[in-house]
Amino acid sequence: MQAVMTPEEVTKLLDAVFPQMHAGGRAYSIDGITDGQAVVRLTATDVHLRPGGTVSGPSMMTLADYAAYVVILAHIGPEALAVTTNLNINFLRKPGPGDLLGSCRLLKLGKRLAVVECGIAGEGEDDLVAHATATYSLPPR
Repeated sequence: MQAVMTPEEVTKLLDAVFPQMHAGGRAYSIDGITDGQAVVRLTATDVHLRPGGTVSGPSMMTLADYAAYVVILAHIGPEALAVTTNLNINFLRKPGPGDLLGSCRLLKLGKRLAVVECGIAGEGEDDLVAHATATYSLPPR
């Protein structure tokens, strides 16, 4: 699967369609898009932490959903009406301090559905802190 949008194009689209995503500062950003894959970053701040200093589950779920949306848009083009129909996440271990990276790959990009797998790990770490799968409903093209 070949990407049809660059990280800059996807960022520009998402900034226009979902400006609330970065209320309080840009925490989520796109590190890269390749054929069938995308890597998205969470620069965790105090608002993303739960007691004990670990990144909260909702912040990691947002990272997984954002990364899934990025990889799908990068491959179908500027279609903001793709919507999440299912998101399943397994939290595997407590993330250490620092940025988290969501590495997503398309498992299926069909006419009406897209299925994505996303591994979340600390920057420079091999061990996943969470693993997610997401299904998106795609608008008619």
